[in-house]
Amino acid sequence: MSSSLVETVDIKAPVAVTWSLWSDVTQWPRFLSHVQRVDPIDERRFAWQLSLPGADKNFVAELTEVVPEDRIAWKTVEGVHHAGVVTFHRLDDTSSRVALQIEYDPQGFIERLGALTNLDSTLANYDLGEFQKLAELTAEAGGPRTL
Repeated sequence: MSSSLVETVDIKAPVAVTWSLWSDVTQWPRFLSHVQRVDPIDERRFAWQLSLPGADKNFVAELTEVVPEDRIAWKTVEGVHHAGVVTFHRLDDTSSRVALQIEYDPQGFIERLGALTNLDSTLANYDLGEFQKLAELTAEAGGPRTL
């Protein structure tokens, strides 16, 4: 049984800010509530550690497409079956829309229940809301900072 979800959020931050935050894997645990850590393996592959209701998951994902300020796509290459794409859309000079699409195979009772009850969609909406807050604070502060 394969499941998919599509969620969007409008953000009071330009595409340059939303892109910069999402394209930096070190930022993901700040706005993806179930992501404990993401460790780069090489330029295109990342080891993920997730903590989900009823199960912890570890997997390796590979970037399949990166178009600056437009889209980031990935798929898993080890562990769970999961693929997704996040796209960035300019609404005007100071706002953007971020759209997230994920395809996955729920494993086990808890994940199947989450897919059937739209818990996965609720979680994605929550995470996009957290991303929205981070992006808007970053934009207010004058954009992303590098160390």
